[in-house]
Amino acid sequence: MKRTFSLTILSTLLVTVISCTQESTEKALSSMTPTGKATRPEEAFPNQRGTLQTGILNGQKISYYLVGDQAVFESDILLLPENLKEQSDLHTEGTARSKVSAHWPNKIVYYSIDPSLPNQARVTDAIAHWEANTPVRFIQRTTQRGYVVFKTGSGCSSNVGYSGGLQYVNLASTCTTGNTIHEIGHTLGLWHEQSRVDRDTYVTINTANILSGYETDFQTYAQRGLDGFDYPGGLDFGSIMLYGSYDFSKNGQPTMTKKDGSTFVGQRNGLSATDVNTVLYMYGEGDGILISSKSTKGDQ
Repeated sequence: MKRTFSLTILSTLLVTVISCTQESTEKALSSMTPTGKATRPEEAFPNQRGTLQTGILNGQKISYYLVGDQAVFESDILLLPENLKEQSDLHTEGTARSKVSAHWPNKIVYYSIDPSLPNQARVTDAIAHWEANTPVRFIQRTTQRGYVVFKTGSGCSSNVGYSGGLQYVNLASTCTTGNTIHEIGHTLGLWHEQSRVDRDTYVTINTANILSGYETDFQTYAQRGLDGFDYPGGLDFGSIMLYGSYDFSKNGQPTMTKKDGSTFVGQRNGLSATDVNTVLYMYGEGDGILISSKSTKGDQ
C-alpha cells in the first residue's frame, strides 16, 4: 500500500526539538574523521561470503549468500525461508518496509535474551534507547508466537521486519550497543540508509573500490525489487543505518563519497531524527514527528 506524505507546518516547539537533535548529531559527526582505511560494519559472518545463490523475494529475482544454512542478504540481514518463497506486487521505494504484515503488531516487540549472551547491557541499553525515542515497546516474551531472541552470533545480524515466528538478533562479542541499535532498526523494518532510491542525488557509489562479492550490498531496494518507502528529506548522513565511506573497501579507497567527493562516517552513537521519523511513519504515527532527543551509550 502506497501512502502519500502530507506537508505539515510543525509547531515551534517541535521544530526546536528536531533542530536541537540534528545539531547534536551534526556535532557528533563533525568530531569523527573518516579513517581512510577499509572498514567493515555489521556482518552476519565476518570474512565469510558463502555460496552465491539466487532466489525469489517479493516476486523479484535476487542474489544472496548461503553460509551454512543461513541466507545472508546485504551482509547483516538474514532471510527466512518464507521470505524467499514470497510472491507479491509490493511497491519499491526505499529505506523501510511498507508491507504492513512486516510491522510488529501494536508496536510491541516481544523478545528474550539468551542467558549465555555476554554483556547483556548492550541489549538493554539499546532497547532503552529505542523506547526513549519511539513509541515502540519491548516486552519480555512469555508464550507469544512472534518474538525475537538476542543471542551470540559470529557477527552482528538480524532479520528485517516482523516474521510472525521466532527470529534472531545475533551479536558477536565485538558488537556494541550502537551495533545493537542498528540491528534492532532492521528488526523493526528499516533497510540501510544508502538503499534509498534517491541516494544517487547525494552520494556516488565507487563500485571499483568495493570488496569483491559485496557489490550488491550497495544497490537500492528498488533495484532489488523490495517493498519500502523513502522518508522525505533525502539521504541522512547522520542515520545509524548508514554505511561509512570506507565500508567494504578492497583497496583503502572510499566505496561511497558525497557528491563533492568528500567522505563521511557511518555513526553508531544513536538514532537520528530521520531514523525516528521513519519508524514513526511506518508504525502509523502520522507523518513522523520526533518525540524525544535522548541519546545512548552507543559507540562507533
